[in-house]
Amino acid sequence: MSVAPLVACDLDRTLIYSKSALWLTGADKDAPAMVVAEVYDGAPLSYMTRTAQELLSQVQRAATFVPATTRTQAQYERVQLPGATAEYAITSNGGVLLHHGVPDAAWNTELAALMNANCAPLESIEAHLARPEFSAWILRLRRAEDLFVYAIVDREAMPASFLIELEDLCAGGGWTVSVQGRKLYCVPAPINKADALAEIARRTGADTVIAAGDSLLDQGMLEFAQLAFRPLHGELHDAGFAAPQLRLTSQRGILAGEEMLREILAEVTAGASVEARA
Repeated sequence: MSVAPLVACDLDRTLIYSKSALWLTGADKDAPAMVVAEVYDGAPLSYMTRTAQELLSQVQRAATFVPATTRTQAQYERVQLPGATAEYAITSNGGVLLHHGVPDAAWNTELAALMNANCAPLESIEAHLARPEFSAWILRLRRAEDLFVYAIVDREAMPASFLIELEDLCAGGGWTVSVQGRKLYCVPAPINKADALAEIARRTGADTVIAAGDSLLDQGMLEFAQLAFRPLHGELHDAGFAAPQLRLTSQRGILAGEEMLREILAEVTAGASVEARA
């Protein structure tokens, strides 16, 4: 019996888009119909096109769909995707593996052991970022489920030398650094989407993995997949990331999300048709 392919998708600026990331051009009357995908403090925050929502529903029926996000579990749970709760979801950049909406204890134990053996304590990275001399560009500092830290930063005020020194410090302690918009992430190396996705592939027995994402924190996941997609925006686009299995969209913004889902659906349904004829 064949196993359904895995389709892992980043959320923000891949599947769902805030109003600042829509990148819609042309007349307002020609804008695509959109649905609210997230509400925060009682107001709409993120959107999908109506067509993207319909395409995602079809992908969910044809494949094992895995949301894969750097959001914490609580932030992920605000997102309203079509269909039932995903069997598997990756949150906190791979720090939490949800199974039917519940954190997987075995995965938590495995990650904790890896971090204790190979990574500097979270408190040391947090203390470095909290130094008073960095307050001109580190505007707010947050922990994500006691797994990693992120800061809201003033990109214009943040010196390039600070980032270089931070990357050196983190690399020496087994941590990685990523800047996404106004957020600066410092994450232990064992916490990553690629390893979490590999674990889901192992558990499900899936031979085919398709992934989509836009940020540097998605790169490992895209490299792990047999087929990967990225939009014409985001950190990976700015860095010129390319790979043999990678496809780029022809559009950016919310329409790129729709385009990726359309191509993913074509791939999973074509694969199902080939298996049915075999």
